[in-house]
Amino acid sequence: MAHLLGAENLHLEFPTRVVFDSVTLGIDEGDRIGVVGRNGDGKSTLLALLSKRIEPDDGRVTHRRGLTVGYLDQRDVLPAGATVGATVVGDRAEHEWAGDPTIRDIIGGLVSDIPWEANVDDLSGGQRRRIALAKLLVGDWDVLFLDEPTNHLDVEGIQWLADHIKRRWSANQGGLVVVTHDRWFLDAVSTDTWEVHDGIVEPFEGGYAAYILQRVERDRQAAASEQRRQNLARKELAWLRRGAPARTSKPKFRIDAANALIDDVPPIRDTVALSQMATARLGKDVVDLLDAGVTFGDDVILRDVEWRIAPGERTGILGPNGAGKSTLLNLVSGKLQPTTGRVKTGKTVQVAVLDQQLADLQQYADDRVREVVARKKTSYVADGKEMTPSQLLERLGFTSAQLSTPIKDLSGGQKRRLQLMLILLDEPNVLILDEPTNDLDTDMLAAMEDLLDTWPGTLLVVSHDRYLLERVTDQQYAVLGGHLRHLPGGVDEYMRLRASGSVPATASAAAAAAAGRPDTAGGTGSAGSMAGSGAGAGGAAAGSGAATAAVPALAGAERRAAEKEMSALDRRIARVGADRQEVLDAFAAHDQSDYAGLGALQAKLGALEAEVEQLEERWLEVAELLGV
Repeated sequence: MAHLLGAENLHLEFPTRVVFDSVTLGIDEGDRIGVVGRNGDGKSTLLALLSKRIEPDDGRVTHRRGLTVGYLDQRDVLPAGATVGATVVGDRAEHEWAGDPTIRDIIGGLVSDIPWEANVDDLSGGQRRRIALAKLLVGDWDVLFLDEPTNHLDVEGIQWLADHIKRRWSANQGGLVVVTHDRWFLDAVSTDTWEVHDGIVEPFEGGYAAYILQRVERDRQAAASEQRRQNLARKELAWLRRGAPARTSKPKFRIDAANALIDDVPPIRDTVALSQMATARLGKDVVDLLDAGVTFGDDVILRDVEWRIAPGERTGILGPNGAGKSTLLNLVSGKLQPTTGRVKTGKTVQVAVLDQQLADLQQYADDRVREVVARKKTSYVADGKEMTPSQLLERLGFTSAQLSTPIKDLSGGQKRRLQLMLILLDEPNVLILDEPTNDLDTDMLAAMEDLLDTWPGTLLVVSHDRYLLERVTDQQYAVLGGHLRHLPGGVDEYMRLRASGSVPATASAAAAAAAGRPDTAGGTGSAGSMAGSGAGAGGAAAGSGAATAAVPALAGAERRAAEKEMSALDRRIARVGADRQEVLDAFAAHDQSDYAGLGALQAKLGALEAEVEQLEERWLEVAELLGV
C-alpha cells in the first residue's frame, strides 16, 4: 500500500509536562485508525501534529507530495454571516452540486432539517456542528482527520456517518484518523486503533473490541500496579464476547483465545440478586404511566403512553431529537404532570437525574472536592463491599491530589464523574441518566458502566451512545410518533423502523420540508431527527399526505385497546422466548440416554414454539391495524 504521511521521533512539550516523546508512526492508503486514550493525554494534539496544524519541538512530519488533508476539530469555525448553502457547497453552481449524488447524500444525511438560506450565526451549537461536518465531507480529501465527529449526532446520524465513511473510499484508498468516545462508531469504521498514553502512541490491530482484547493481554503481563485496570478491561471484554456477538466478527483473533481470558470472569450483572435488592428497596410499585399524554397548546408531544416500570428495570430510551424523550422522563421524575391520563408513583420511590447541565454542582463551585464529599455519606456499598467516598472517587478516576481541587477547576469529565458519585451517595432507587457520556473518555465510560453494573435500583437511560445503551440496559423502548414502543430487537430494530419509514417522523422534518431547501432525495432522514428541542411536538403532528392515508382509521378507545394489546403481546412474546431458552438449556444438560425425559422436553419446546408463532401472527395483525 502506498504511503500517505509519516511522523518520525516526534517530541512535544507543554510548560507543565511532556506530551509526546520519540513517537514514530505512519499512515498508508486504506488505513482507518481510531484514536483512544484518557482525556488530556494528547489525542487532539496528535491529530494537529500529523496534519501539520502545529509543529513538534523535535522530529518531523512528512506528507506525500500533493496530499490533500481534511480536518474537523472540536471548534466549529464557520464564516460569519454566511448562509447554510454557501457554507456547505461554497460557490459551486447549483447544477454542479445538485448533480453530484455524494453531495446530495451528505446534505440529506446531515443538514436536511436546516433551512438552506438560514444564517449560520443564528443556529444552535448542534446545527453548526453538523454544518461544519457537511462542509468538510463534500470536499475531496486523501486523508480525513476527525476530532469528535459524533458530537451532537443522534443514533441515526452516527449510523449514517459510519456508512458514509465506509463507502467514501475503496478498500485500499484514502486514510482516516478519528478521535471519538463513541465505541460503537470506533468498531464500525476503524481497522486499527492507536492508544495515546504516557507520552507514547501504542498501535493495536482492529477496532475497539480487538483493542480491548489485546489490552487485556498486555495488562495481564504487566506489573501489579496495573491490576485494577486489567480487571476492568477484562470485564469489558467479557461483555463484548458474551453480550454482543455481532461485534466479535471483526477482530482477527481466535475466539478460543478470548474465551480463555474470560473463563474466570463472572457475569457482568447478577440480575436476580439485583432485582431482589431493588424489590426490597422499592416495593412492587415504581412508576406507572397510565394512558398518559402531554400537549403544549395545539402540539401533541405524547399520547396514550402505557408504561409500568418494574423494580430493577434497566431500560434505554431511543428516539430522534425532539420526539419527546425528555418529556417522557419528566413525567417519570415528576417534574411534569400529564395533560391526559395519570402517573402513579410508588410511596418509596426516590428519583435522581444525571442531566447534561451539571446544575447540581454550581452551588459548590468554590468548594474543594473533599469538602463536598464530606457532607455526604461516609460509606457506600458496591460489589458487596463497603467503600469510602475517596475509594469511590478513585474508582471513577480521581487521584488523591484532585481531592483538594475546587469544583470550578475540574474538567468537564471530572465534573460529570463527581456529579454521578454525589447522586449515588444520596442512594436513590430510580436513576435517570440523560446523555451521561458527555465529556468522558472510553476508560472512564467503562469505569462508570462497571459501577452501574452493581447498582440495584431502576435505571432509565437516554443516550445517542449505542454502545452504552446496549451495555448497561436490558431492554429498549422508542418514542416514535408520540407513542412509546417496545423494541424486542433493540437498537437494530429501531434503526430498521426508522430506515423503512414505517413510523411517523417528527414535526421538525415536516417543517424543514417546507423551508425551501434543495431536494435531497435519498437522504436517510437522520438529520431530520436532529432538530432543536422545540420540535418535540412533531411526533403526532407529522405523517401527512400519503403516509397518513396508509394508516387505518383506528382512533379513540379502539386505538388505545389495540396499543394495550400490542404491549401485552410484546411482554408475552418475551416471556415465552425466555421459557423456550430455558427448555433449550435443559436439553443441553439432560441425560441423553433418557429418551422419555427428552421426549417430554421436546413436547414442551414444540408447544412453546407454536405459542410464539401464534403470538407473532397476532402481533403483526395488530401492528397492521395501528399502521406501525
